[in-house]
Amino acid sequence: VILGLTVLWGFLVNYAMVRYIDPALVRSIDFRLFLIGYFVLCFLGIYIFKKSTNPLVSFFGYNLVVIPFGFVLNIIISQYDPTLVLDAIQVTGVVTLAMLVLGTLYPAFFASIIRPITIILIITIIVELVLVLFFHRSFEIIDWIVAIVFCGYIGYDWGRANRIPKTVDNAVDSAASIYMDIINLFVRILRIMGRKR
Repeated sequence: VILGLTVLWGFLVNYAMVRYIDPALVRSIDFRLFLIGYFVLCFLGIYIFKKSTNPLVSFFGYNLVVIPFGFVLNIIISQYDPTLVLDAIQVTGVVTLAMLVLGTLYPAFFASIIRPITIILIITIIVELVLVLFFHRSFEIIDWIVAIVFCGYIGYDWGRANRIPKTVDNAVDSAASIYMDIINLFVRILRIMGRKR
């Protein structure tokens, strides 16, 4: 219950940020400053919730991740038709549910693929950064690869959440990981569906 409520909290914060913050305001921030702030807050938040054994401190770290993700979502979602965004949310929900079921049924499988999919993700992100920063190009295949990788992460993180001790802090930590998986999956599904239309 705590895990679910914590993930829901992140989604609600992001919804409020997308709904009530003008994307033009977010875009007006210097790109380099925005990028530095995004990575600093995300990595600090991840460090805090991973290292802390206090659920309130972990929840604080989780929010340090949720807020920069919300600013990024604000910019991304503003570029798409609201109907497409709702369709992408539905597809993400169905895929997430399927991965939660598979993560429950086959936790050993997802544990066995975590290293390869992490390597694939790192390589794909590096390739994508080079393509975007130096060639100003992006390819649909990269979105598909990242979406599939985050499906694997959802299965892994859910399977892990069911194996570790059922503490409040572990629930918050697991929620933070699953939240990041779902948001990253949603962004890639939105981009894939946006290209199709």
